[in-house]
Amino acid sequence: MNKNILIVEDEPILREIMKDYFENEGYAVLEAADGKEALALFQTHDVHLIILDIMLPELDGWSVCQRIRKISRVPIIMLTARADEDDTLFGFELGADDYVTKPYSPPVLLARAKRLLEREAFLAPAGERLSGSGITIDFSSRTVAIGEKQVDLTHTEFEILAYLLKHKGMIVSREQLITKIWGYDFAGDDRTVNSHIRNLRAKLEEKASCIVTVVRSGYKFEERA
Repeated sequence: MNKNILIVEDEPILREIMKDYFENEGYAVLEAADGKEALALFQTHDVHLIILDIMLPELDGWSVCQRIRKISRVPIIMLTARADEDDTLFGFELGADDYVTKPYSPPVLLARAKRLLEREAFLAPAGERLSGSGITIDFSSRTVAIGEKQVDLTHTEFEILAYLLKHKGMIVSREQLITKIWGYDFAGDDRTVNSHIRNLRAKLEEKASCIVTVVRSGYKFEERA
């Protein structure tokens, strides 16, 4: 089955360049020139990944990302002409999975998109479940539950929790998480990991203490009563 890529970019030339690269790799491409059009397409199509510019007419990329995250964990790559670190961290806090600064290399953007679409392969096969401290991860449905209550995680938060739970009791360094989840070519740093861990803990609520910070080493998942 073809993967559907939603490209949200108000500059027609850039949108066309990205479209050509993705279609040449066999992906189906949906195009939106503004935030409202992006949300409308997302609601009416099965979208597997979104490439989302921040500076958009009608509704900016921040708002689009925030609204989509309320209903979906679909991977999101945000594009910006600004290289401000605070903007990058803000995007991750809203639930973005990756962040690319303009001008960018289309082949590199394509590689990052492929990484997001394929990265769950290193985890567990479809149908497997992992559990610990009352938290259950179902890989076939890509859902997380605490008891009977479902927890809505972003794509990246799901991957982080699954990796930590799969390596329960073991210290996982920030470098390991970056390599396994974002890939070797990821341009972020420890603050990116910290931001996602903070968001993940907030969503786990009373189970947040299961994710333990090991000073100067990383994180580990510990069983809690």
